[in-house]
Amino acid sequence: MSAAYKKAEAQHIAEIAVKANGINASSEREVVSVTDNPFVFSIDVDDEAVSNQQQSGRCWMYSCLNWMRHKVEKDLKLPKGQFQLSQNYNFFFDKLEKANLFMKSIIDCADSDINDRRVTFLMQTPQQDGGDFDPIVALVEKYGVMPLNIMPDTAVTKNTAELNAVLNKMLRQDALALRALVHERASEEKLNEARLTFLNEIYRVLAVSMGEPPEKFDFEYRDKDNNYHVDRNLTPLEFYKKYVGIKLEDYVGVMNLPTEQTPYGKLYTIDMTGEIIGSKRYLHYVNVPMDVFKAAAIEQLKAGEPVWFGCDVTQDADFTKGILSCNLYDYEKMFGIKWTMDKGERFVTYQALPTHAMLIAGVDMDADGKPIRWKIENSWGTEAHNKEVGHQGYFIMDDKWFDEYMFEIGVRKEFLPQEYQQVLETEPEVMPYWSPFNPEP
Repeated sequence: MSAAYKKAEAQHIAEIAVKANGINASSEREVVSVTDNPFVFSIDVDDEAVSNQQQSGRCWMYSCLNWMRHKVEKDLKLPKGQFQLSQNYNFFFDKLEKANLFMKSIIDCADSDINDRRVTFLMQTPQQDGGDFDPIVALVEKYGVMPLNIMPDTAVTKNTAELNAVLNKMLRQDALALRALVHERASEEKLNEARLTFLNEIYRVLAVSMGEPPEKFDFEYRDKDNNYHVDRNLTPLEFYKKYVGIKLEDYVGVMNLPTEQTPYGKLYTIDMTGEIIGSKRYLHYVNVPMDVFKAAAIEQLKAGEPVWFGCDVTQDADFTKGILSCNLYDYEKMFGIKWTMDKGERFVTYQALPTHAMLIAGVDMDADGKPIRWKIENSWGTEAHNKEVGHQGYFIMDDKWFDEYMFEIGVRKEFLPQEYQQVLETEPEVMPYWSPFNPEP
């Protein structure tokens, strides 16, 4: 190996650059980050100020609430950057519902050995910040939404590591107690009583950390013409119905997952998910080819709506310049290696997974109506670690990156071909809880 490296003269030059500057900085193609990706889009539906999820894993929630915010801002003619929906409010109930689902799952698996794969998976991460399109839709349908100023973020929700450590310690302890009750053949009434006792403790921790969600509030704002408006004594559900008013049942989860285990044209769900027990909204995706996937996103943009999506933002990205491009880094020439895995192979080997949710805010089309690059609204703010984040928080995603690292979108089902709309009425195939596609472990 040493003898072979001595002959690899191109890598000797690369070694000097990489040791001094790092891998990405040394291999980044300037033409990709500067010339090939101007921040201009032929279809541009959203240019509002981006939000900032801080040190938390709430991207899926931020992206969906930003999608809803877009409609409120447009309908009420609100000044740019002056309005957000409260992520803290929905996050409070997300944590409570996840705790409840965890306890139910523990009871359901209580007769299994502690080393059973499902039990081990539950115990490893009783709850966390992640989620998906269907879970946030279910939360909104049950609890509604409210403006950010009514229930703003706290020090805990801006950096959730401490809260997650406390909650997971509590839930693991609760799990042992619930398993013991099942082994003692306790009645269902006694199990429910124990679960409610534990949930009461979870609620208390959440209230201390986030504040208790208000049941009613007043909505006050000034529009772009400086006209004052007020609507008093609203519940969160009343606010949603009156000021957001999106028919959430018209929107569905769509994925592009080209693997042997997940054929196109089928509906999929994931075992032991669906955090709101009893909700009509459960985690589900219809798997479609990329051309269908992409066309649905473009149709929704043409209708004036941003598109929620999940991708692997860790791949081929420059966060400071706001570029997502498969050609961004020339690792192959720099190291003298060759990448050969396709999208499906990367997924099944855990090389590329859905890691982050954002909004598609626009697309640039060529003369033949084909997409060239996509405008992306992120939720990382405009600055991090004293460096800019993208274009005032927005990113550019080239179309090849879209093909390779986009995994799911939330779109109006009317934008899918009829054959895939019919799939939505079928019984879903169940992917295992430990599937890499699971957003909740």
